[in-house]
Amino acid sequence: MNNPASSLAITLFSEVLTADQLARGQLAKALPKGMEISHFSVLNHLARTSEEKTPAQLAKSFHVTRGAMSNTLSKLEMAGYIHIRPDWDDARRKQVTISNAGRHARDSAVASIAPLLESVVNDLGADKVRSALPILRELRLRLESPE
Repeated sequence: MNNPASSLAITLFSEVLTADQLARGQLAKALPKGMEISHFSVLNHLARTSEEKTPAQLAKSFHVTRGAMSNTLSKLEMAGYIHIRPDWDDARRKQVTISNAGRHARDSAVASIAPLLESVVNDLGADKVRSALPILRELRLRLESPE
């Protein structure tokens, strides 16, 4: 079965998955000692939104299970990077915010990975990167809500 559309789809996803794996490997090496990509991602999200989130909201945002998010949040809380408090309106829920130490850790992580990210963008060229973003965004949105 040599369907051109199928072959194109396989090639596309092979490239995306390989790029993801390579990017994660390089980012993991560039992050400060002890910080994982999942830790940075959550800290970056909380720093950018500047509002409290529930663990369930974070799990949904990152497309991971509540258990996986709970594990990440526990590590971040033990490091002093986040505060987890009871939800005053619903005792079954918790609210998560980034701490000052978490903001500092996130800023340090950004400083450590920025040269790597900037190098990739410079090597590819800003115009190529800008032109790829709408396609990647559309692919992500399509995968977030499959028909």
